[in-house]
Amino acid sequence: MRTTEYITPVLSGLATLQGYAQQWYLDKGVKWPAQPPVNKIDVHHHFVPDFYAEGSFTDSASRLLGYAAGWSAPKWSPSSSRMIMKHLGIQSAILSVDAPGACIVQDSEGQAKLARRLNEYAASLRDEDHATFGFFATLPDILNTSAALAEIEYAFDTLHADGISLFTRYGSGNTYLGHPALDPIWKELDRRVATVFVHPTQPAHPMPVNEHIALPLVDFPHETTRTALDMITSRTLKKYPNVKVILSHAGGTLPFLIGRVLSLSMKSSGSVLSWLAGSTHDEVMALFRSFYYDVTMSTSPQILKTLLDLVPHDHVVFGSDFPASPAPAYPTFLQEWEEFDLVPEVRDLWNFGNAQRLVSRLGKQVAELK
Repeated sequence: MRTTEYITPVLSGLATLQGYAQQWYLDKGVKWPAQPPVNKIDVHHHFVPDFYAEGSFTDSASRLLGYAAGWSAPKWSPSSSRMIMKHLGIQSAILSVDAPGACIVQDSEGQAKLARRLNEYAASLRDEDHATFGFFATLPDILNTSAALAEIEYAFDTLHADGISLFTRYGSGNTYLGHPALDPIWKELDRRVATVFVHPTQPAHPMPVNEHIALPLVDFPHETTRTALDMITSRTLKKYPNVKVILSHAGGTLPFLIGRVLSLSMKSSGSVLSWLAGSTHDEVMALFRSFYYDVTMSTSPQILKTLLDLVPHDHVVFGSDFPASPAPAYPTFLQEWEEFDLVPEVRDLWNFGNAQRLVSRLGKQVAELK
């Protein structure tokens, strides 16, 4: 027997033990605040099946994602999702794949196969426990129009996905989600009145500042802002108004930078502003407010006050980012969220009411969330 035949099962066993240890630490090893009501719908909840983790989180992939800059690749299982849901007060979690998704595979055929396998796996979890799990479908590189459209059709018509997950950027360059090459994808999603969950991925040229600043901490929020502004200034949202788009992490830095775009209108005519910013003042603001914003790892009072002031109350949703964040982040996230001063009606909207409208299946199946 070759040496690798001995080593492989040993490494697999060690990885399993590491997963158990991480789950135990998150469950018992960190100090959790008081148990909240179990009424939340989590629209930002990742799944990392073994067949994806083993093929995706290589050293090179980890460097791209920033895990090598201070974070390790996450360990996950359905039981770990149920555990964190109990602590955070989550009744239903809509599963999605973290970046880079099927695009980690370089060839188009391999991407399509991986996307299909991920979607069928997520659908099986949903079918086993439809009140606990749903899923946003994974697509191959959407610059491959025919493959992406084929998976959209399969995901909705065969697997009955709750929506589609897209990343902020595709290809080797700066093809953000407002690029005209992606119009066929948006046209089909608009026809289906789809919910689209937008998750950040690494910029085209990722360069961590230092070993302590992982890309997800800073670069990911900026990538969300870039793609959102691309969609606004290219009028993608206006061309395809039936699509409901969720931005991760409170929209990245968009709520804080939208004023810089709008400031162009202070002394500019509508035509000048349209030339400078790709849109008018009123249109930019309307499109900004048409996004949905999840509060994933974005629950400091400063951020939540900004959302409360700038975003319609029916356009904020709950998300956890499990298992992508370090374990100590989750109790802090929960405490900030539960202690933030919200009137009960708005808290209910943000915890579950708005998500029920985005995922219509949950609105029908969950009779009452209290």
